[in-house]
Amino acid sequence: MPEKLLEVKNLKKYFKTKQGYLHAVDDVNFAINRGKTLSLVGESGCGKSTIGRVVLRLLEATAGEIYFEGANIRDLDKMQMRKYRKKMQIVFQDPYSSLDSRKSVYESIAEPLVVQKAFTNKKQYAKRVYELMDTSGLAQRFANAYPHELDGGRRQRVGIARALALNPSFIVLDEPVSALDVSIQAQVLNLLQQLQDDLNLTYLFISHDLSVVKHISDMVAVMYLGKIVELANCKSIFQNPVHPYTKALLSAVPIPKINVKLNRIILEGDVPSPINPKPGCRFAGRCRLCSSVCKESDPVLTEVDRGHFVSCFNK
Repeated sequence: MPEKLLEVKNLKKYFKTKQGYLHAVDDVNFAINRGKTLSLVGESGCGKSTIGRVVLRLLEATAGEIYFEGANIRDLDKMQMRKYRKKMQIVFQDPYSSLDSRKSVYESIAEPLVVQKAFTNKKQYAKRVYELMDTSGLAQRFANAYPHELDGGRRQRVGIARALALNPSFIVLDEPVSALDVSIQAQVLNLLQQLQDDLNLTYLFISHDLSVVKHISDMVAVMYLGKIVELANCKSIFQNPVHPYTKALLSAVPIPKINVKLNRIILEGDVPSPINPKPGCRFAGRCRLCSSVCKESDPVLTEVDRGHFVSCFNK
């Protein structure tokens, strides 16, 4: 049996606003096996990045359970959580704003090592920093460079090296290539896959780019307005999508061929407000298959095929 490294149960994250509670993440369930990649996909504002931050406890959940290596980390205090911080890291979307402009590459990579007091002398710190630079494909001549002196790809490699500093087992990759040129995207994605193979890393990969998701994922969870509407292995999602929203997303993927008749699914209507959402399926107002029950009750994520879960009354 594969080992579950991370399991999330009934996770909720609400933000209080003047109009009411914004349901950023609403009753989400998923698990990631050790050494595998689960991708969260969906349009902007659906709650992908919020989930990434909540499972790391950078944001505190409103409700639910987060099990990491069998322990519910929501029950841990700050001192107990410090041990798990070493094992759980994140690579942010913007490789420039995620780095301190006043710190050199060497200082940025060394920072987590210093905070956790990983070594006792400067020589050991230097050895580890240069190892991390080599591992992330960053030339050692950039050790004394500052973020503004680097291109986007090198900045992101600094972020990756920093995330690897404490030998984590789990990394949240929050749209790590969306700010990069296409050719650089491929290099960074290949690096992430190589690191996963070499270090047995587990990824929560957050993206809106389905071509990237197809390249890197083992499992895919499709999100819409704070909820997971479809969850399955990568092959099933791309070859046999079931939820109307998943089908619409896949139909929008560009095809690099000419004279190909495309069967685009155009979603009409507006995305409903996530503040105090009304009962019923949140996709109902834009769904071609919407029926009366869709507007009255929330569909539950149910298994329609082995390992393939869908939240839809008309599946």
